[in-house]
Amino acid sequence: MRIGIDHTTTYAYDRAARFIIQNLRLTPRSSEAQTVRHWQVETDVDARLRKSEDAFGNIVHALYTEEPTKTLTIRVTGEVVTTDTAGVVPPDQERLSPLVFLRDTELTKRDKLISVFATRFLAYPPLERMHRLMAAIHGSVAFEVGVTTPTHTASEVLALGRGVCQDHAHVFIACARHMGVPARYVSGHLARRDRADQEAAHAWAEAWIEGLGWVGFDPANGICPTERYVRIATGLDYLGAAPVRGTSYGGSGETLAVKLTVRDADMQQGQQQA
Repeated sequence: MRIGIDHTTTYAYDRAARFIIQNLRLTPRSSEAQTVRHWQVETDVDARLRKSEDAFGNIVHALYTEEPTKTLTIRVTGEVVTTDTAGVVPPDQERLSPLVFLRDTELTKRDKLISVFATRFLAYPPLERMHRLMAAIHGSVAFEVGVTTPTHTASEVLALGRGVCQDHAHVFIACARHMGVPARYVSGHLARRDRADQEAAHAWAEAWIEGLGWVGFDPANGICPTERYVRIATGLDYLGAAPVRGTSYGGSGETLAVKLTVRDADMQQGQQQA
């Protein structure tokens, strides 16, 4: 599938920020499951963009503004050709032991509620266990925007019973780790069937299954990732894979606006030719 992406993030300040530093995890890597045909990261201000890789193998652009800034727009455009691998992640770029992803974080720390929720799946074989966990989270945590923040923990979300894809992923990760299964957070994009315009990027989880390797699970939608998914970055939790993360100095009254279009480029081309 050929997927086109146009992702714009705009920061505005009541008083200009003296300088802004951002880490951008917005660029996908090519693999056996996805081929990046073209990709561009650009800003509308005088800024430096320095490309590197983090410890998880994610492509990171460090952004530094050069002068006082009242508005900053970061725009990402590109096209990725994807293949359906039934959720199995190709092993061509792995650099860390799966055991790294057994480590708890503040957002995925385990408590009694997580323990009780997860323990009921222990009797099943590893792959079935993760599928059952995904289905249970999908049925227990309703998708609802605006009821959680990026600081809500997996346990808080499970108790609340509502959240967004980030929250579903954190609950899955916390439960998997409680069962001794390495699990990690994934940020990326989903080409929806019902609309191209979206409010935010997507997130899901991956679990390590012996004999298969890393396998993706999307509790928010109750499915494993298909060719409609574009994988961008991974981490122990949201903070390690957030699309944009950083700080500003000297500004005040910051507001954020996101505009995102994820489209089936082949379908769009067919409609234009019709």
